[in-house]
Amino acid sequence: MVMSAARQTFEPVLRRIFHLYWRFSRGMTLGVRGLVVDAQGRVFLVKHSYVSGWHLPGGGVEPGETIRQALERELREEGNIELTDDPLFHGLYFNRHVSDRDHVALFIVRAFRQSAPPQPDREIIAHGFYAPDRLPEGTSRATRARISEALAGTPVQDRW
Repeated sequence: MVMSAARQTFEPVLRRIFHLYWRFSRGMTLGVRGLVVDAQGRVFLVKHSYVSGWHLPGGGVEPGETIRQALERELREEGNIELTDDPLFHGLYFNRHVSDRDHVALFIVRAFRQSAPPQPDREIIAHGFYAPDRLPEGTSRATRARISEALAGTPVQDRW
């Protein structure tokens, strides 16, 4: 019985230590962002509670998840946006701001439906569609660059 109780106590701790080691020792992490463009040519941006500025919706690709599944999940969670056709892959970027091994896949989304605007919550405190030439104050440099690349044809950079 004592071995069983000790095992129950230490196994979760050991699993957590192994997970942290695995997470920080692996070669690459992967995120996804969606540049959602509505019929008026406006782009959908979100403002998070945990980081300053306005950003394209997106997040990390979870274990066992495809990039497409991650994009669909993040758009649904952050914007109540559902894809109605295939998104267009735009580019893969190195994101040194997160870590020396992080990459972000960017997709352009033009075919979607949003049944209702999302309700602000603990993660997303504000959102909206904005004209590319009238982005809200505080829109991140990377977000502005990706919008310019995709919609104005400026050269694509390889860093987020």
